[in-house]
Amino acid sequence: MPFTPFHLGPALAVGLPLRRHLHAPTFVLANVIVDVEPLMALLAGGGPLHGFFHTFLGAAVMALILAAVMVMLEELLSDFFKALRLEEGRLRPTAYLAAAISGTWLHVLLDATMYPDVRPFWPSTYNPFYHPAALTVPVYAFCVLTAILGLAIYVAIFVRERKAD
Repeated sequence: MPFTPFHLGPALAVGLPLRRHLHAPTFVLANVIVDVEPLMALLAGGGPLHGFFHTFLGAAVMALILAAVMVMLEELLSDFFKALRLEEGRLRPTAYLAAAISGTWLHVLLDATMYPDVRPFWPSTYNPFYHPAALTVPVYAFCVLTAILGLAIYVAIFVRERKAD
């Protein structure tokens, strides 16, 4: 994905329906936080855009850190997330970890279809997902369609839960 917000479509469409099992805010954040790596490379004026954190191993490391931070911030952010209808109640720490790992790995998988420098199975340089000529349009279409679906799901959740209040 050349533009990080495209990752929000799959994050919303998958994370919202599973919010009773996965911590949806963590899942959404996990889908975009991986792109801190290319941002840092651009700000630093060099370095690989898709390095260690654009691998399944690196994404898992980032996911562990993200899940730990989100669990530690649970008390502080819970009311905010509930007001936004992104969470319903307390979840176990494993729900944060599952959200973080699946979100970062989904990011790696989507980027691996388009960028030759993404090495999902590092230290191997083999990227079986890289097929930009065949997958660029379908991946973008998937992201746009899931964004529409995710927004529709969010509106439905918000309206339904506002009526229940």
